[in-house]
Amino acid sequence: MRLDVMESVSNPSRILEGKNGELLAVKEFAAGKYLVLVYKEIEDDGFIITAFMTSKTGSLDRRNQVWPR
Repeated sequence: MRLDVMESVSNPSRILEGKNGELLAVKEFAAGKYLVLVYKEIEDDGFIITAFMTSKTGSLDRRNQVWPR
């Protein structure tokens, strides 16, 4: 799923704040299924911590949305 991960981080549906300074890029992958990428940005670089698929967005919806505002 490397290509899907790279597409999701470069073109997410929305970006949410994490609890410890990380960001969550969320992209709808299929009807009701979302790919969530947890990543950190450091100056001009960044790295992906983990990625997972979910259909449960309740905990995501409670987070502060960074993009789009």
